[in-house]
Amino acid sequence: MNRERHALYCFSLMQIARRYRVHGRVQGVGYRYFVQNAATRLGIRGWVRNLDDGSVEVYAIGSAAEHDDLAGRLHKGPGMAAVVGVETQEAALEKLSSFRITG
Repeated sequence: MNRERHALYCFSLMQIARRYRVHGRVQGVGYRYFVQNAATRLGIRGWVRNLDDGSVEVYAIGSAAEHDDLAGRLHKGPGMAAVVGVETQEAALEKLSSFRITG
């Protein structure tokens, strides 16, 4: 593997953390279970929870490619959801071993 390809390979494996805040009709429609299932399938670690203002917060650790895939799924949501916006921000890495629903 040449240096350039090796650098791209290493970058694709680099773990980053992001927080997502999802707005719209995202509570009471199976959204957290949808996120947990998607994240687990992608190999992402983290958590998802409902917030008092009706939004959903997601903390996720994964590669840039995994985050791209997850973000696309967050914008879509399960069939009964109506996502109107997703805010994204970089976050500090936490030591987590799985993806769970926390609240």
